[in-house]
Amino acid sequence: MYAVIFKAAINQLDDDYSSMAKQLRDLAIAEYGCVEFNCVTEGNEEIAISYWSDLDDIKSWKQDPKHLIAQDLGRRQFYKTHQVQVVEILREYKA
Repeated sequence: MYAVIFKAAINQLDDDYSSMAKQLRDLAIAEYGCVEFNCVTEGNEEIAISYWSDLDDIKSWKQDPKHLIAQDLGRRQFYKTHQVQVVEILREYKA
C-alpha cells in the first residue's frame, strides 16, 4: 500500500476549486484505483492524503488530462507553494 501526501500553502480557494477537487477525487477513486482520499484545510494550509495499492496507478493518475489541468491551476492560482510525497506504508494498526 502507498500513500500520496500533498501539502500546500493556500493562495486562494473558491467554489471552482471545491467543485474541481470533488470531481478529481471521484475520478481518482473510480478510474485510477485510489482506495481512499482525505483532505483537511486549516487556516492557509491544506493537506491531502490518498491511498493506493500500486505505484503504476499513482503514475497514471499524475498524467490524467484533467489532473494535469488541475496541477497547472494549482501552481498558477490556488497555491503559494506545494509539496508531494509518495510513501510506502509498511505497517498499519487499527483499533
